[in-house]
Amino acid sequence: MPAQNLIDLSHPSITAEAQEFLSKPHRLLIGGEWVESQSGERRKVFDPATGLVISEVADGSQADVEKAVIAARKSFDSGAWRKLSGSEKSKVLWRIGELIDKYSHELAELEVLDEGSPYGVVKNAYVRNSAEHFRYYSGWCTKLNGLSVPVGLPGEWHAYTTHEPVGVVGQIIPWNVPLLMAAWKLAPALAAGCSIVLKPAEDTPLTALRLAAICEEAGLPPGTLNVITGDGRCGAALVQSPWVDKISFTGSTATGKAIAAAAASSLKRVTLELGGKSPVIVFPDADLKTAIPGVAQAVMLNSGQACTAGSRLYIHEDVYDDVIHGVAEFISTLKLGHGLNSTTDLGPLISQRQLTRVSDLVRAGVNEGAEVVCGATEAGGDGFFYRPTLLSGVKPGMTVYREEIFGPVISAMKISNQSLDDLAREANNTEYGRAAGIWTQNVSRAHALAARIRAGIIWVNSHNQIDPSLPFGGFKQSGIGREMGLSGLEHYTETKSIAVLLKS
Repeated sequence: MPAQNLIDLSHPSITAEAQEFLSKPHRLLIGGEWVESQSGERRKVFDPATGLVISEVADGSQADVEKAVIAARKSFDSGAWRKLSGSEKSKVLWRIGELIDKYSHELAELEVLDEGSPYGVVKNAYVRNSAEHFRYYSGWCTKLNGLSVPVGLPGEWHAYTTHEPVGVVGQIIPWNVPLLMAAWKLAPALAAGCSIVLKPAEDTPLTALRLAAICEEAGLPPGTLNVITGDGRCGAALVQSPWVDKISFTGSTATGKAIAAAAASSLKRVTLELGGKSPVIVFPDADLKTAIPGVAQAVMLNSGQACTAGSRLYIHEDVYDDVIHGVAEFISTLKLGHGLNSTTDLGPLISQRQLTRVSDLVRAGVNEGAEVVCGATEAGGDGFFYRPTLLSGVKPGMTVYREEIFGPVISAMKISNQSLDDLAREANNTEYGRAAGIWTQNVSRAHALAARIRAGIIWVNSHNQIDPSLPFGGFKQSGIGREMGLSGLEHYTETKSIAVLLKS
């Protein structure tokens, strides 16, 4: 099936607010002040749809990280934030959510220009969800309760537990969905009472800086949140700092392993949200009217740049031809273009580096025997576009089966009437355990298979649906710990036991 994904880079003019923000000399936020990096160096920020420079930010260094960590340590030790009552912290977090809503148009434009996703998806999903994270965790500020514990020690005791903030947290976020990634790390850490040094990805720093200004406007005390823009050396400096109590990282599994190894020397608390190679299974009783676009969007969302992308597609032989044809037709008509164009369905990849990686991995898969149904080519032009791709005849051991591609590429395989144990064994045939999708109208089958798949989140008849209240993380090499929900909040606390002997 020939590719029909026309590229349209036209887009309407951005708002005056977004233009004003882009034109500012962006600095680092340290101790409540916006300052230049100590080196004075600047870093260009590019629009991935055009390859053009859209802004510049301060290029931070290890010295800047050390200064930010000291500011966060001072803020935490003084208790400017952590000693506020739960209701006082709750009001600030709720206010942040309200301000995100207020500035949602500007935030969406900045995110599109910085990261590339279509405006409608960014504003109606990523920005809205960012506000919801702050509102959700504002409710937890007054509910971090300990327990009264009946102990079996001799004598009379009053024993209880408390949850206390872990301390100074270094948060390192990736370039995919950067605003939402920042929100779902900042909100629980703030609810717990921590002070933070946030390090956004070097490719997508803009909305993290705008969000920091929103936090200031909402009344967050100076030094509670510090933001350092720069490359991976800034992240490494955070991990190595003796004054940082916890690292929360989202990104590649390789980098996550390096962070875990570096943090081991000081036994820093670590939360890692890493890669995935998620299976999606379509049974013959699936509602194909929803399953076909569902399994396509499971990968095409964010141009495949998502750790939960359902990139291994298992289709029952009874519906295999219908699903392959339907998915190919669906993705071949997606329009590539600039995210600010209202007709765009699919934006660019983040960089030339990522575009080259996706191209190389697909080429390797084809050389190993995978068949191209559609796509499998770069779209050309000045931006970093790759055509939506469907590969069939994929087998275990192929590069496209094993590697996390992080692009708009679906690897399809045919299944027959295997047992649920056999299907689960194949779904689990990966070093990752990030997510999975099951498409069936048989509720018993769905529950039974979900229980057998080793993944952090499993969707039935949907994919890539998240909620602030639902824990989000991975099994195996997809990570350590959880984001979101009560589980995500507890990772920013230490549990303390207190035992008082009343009478011996």
